Amino acid sequence: MNKITNRKRSPKGAQNVFGEPLQQCCTSPLTGFERDGFCHTGPQDRGLHVVCAQMTEDFLAYTRAQGNDLSTPAPMYGFPGLKSGDRWCLCAARWAEAERAGVAPRVDLEATQEKVLEFVSLELLQKYALKRS
Repeated sequence: MNKITNRKRSPKGAQNVFGEPLQQCCTSPLTGFERDGFCHTGPQDRGLHVVCAQMTEDFLAYTRAQGNDLSTPAPMYGFPGLKSGDRWCLCAARWAEAERAGVAPRVDLEATQEKVLEFVSLELLQKYALKRS
């Protein structure tokens, strides 16, 4: 099960889709382009890994069919492989593509960087919002 305890704010000052400080997405497995638990982006992140999403079997099967297998562990990169229920920073374009295909995973809006709004509307994202506990 993924760990979302001790939520922190982005050390880079990034903002979420509400214009508030970006919250940490997940530390187990350790996600984010920089593997720091945050879905913030920078000049090196060409994929814009800014959507904090909770994986589903349908999404994992879909992205595997698109050539991005997130389920299979890759120990040489320290990647454990994802399973349903894990949270992960997804590329904005892949999430939007999955939404059009009917398999978009739910999203933690407080941990999703505002840059995603260049791809999809806040209203659409809110339809997929995870409930906060």
